[in-house]
Amino acid sequence: MLEDQDWKLLSLLQQDARLSNQELADRVGMSASSCWRRVRALEDAGVIRAYRADLDAARAGLGFHAILHLTLTRHSREIVERFTAEVMRHDEVLDCYATTGAMDYHLRVLCRDLDAFNAFMERTLFRLEGIAQVQTHLVLRHVKSRGNLPRP
Repeated sequence: MLEDQDWKLLSLLQQDARLSNQELADRVGMSASSCWRRVRALEDAGVIRAYRADLDAARAGLGFHAILHLTLTRHSREIVERFTAEVMRHDEVLDCYATTGAMDYHLRVLCRDLDAFNAFMERTLFRLEGIAQVQTHLVLRHVKSRGNLPRP
């Protein structure tokens, strides 16, 4: 169970992971050594999985953003493993969620443009056995992404 100090640290790190240990400690009212131990414990526990840069996809030349909803023909181990292995191999797939409901998987895909997206689809999903249906929804604009984790 995370304590109040942990949530304060996590909130600050989610906003700016480049804060120094001393800046973190000062902002939450801790000593630098206590802060370092707490952050290290959060890393060791897997609560903090990584530190990353937040990039602007369009400015990096990746202007085609889509959400794909897929259903599989069957949920056999072989089909599911083949599908997930293929998804893991491609950097264009930013996120993949297995869900309940009408569709089995939801993928967030980012490509340079429509031609790159078509090439991705032709060399991956269109050739993969076990996919019954794919619905593609184009992202028109970002409303909200990567918000901080809500505190329980």
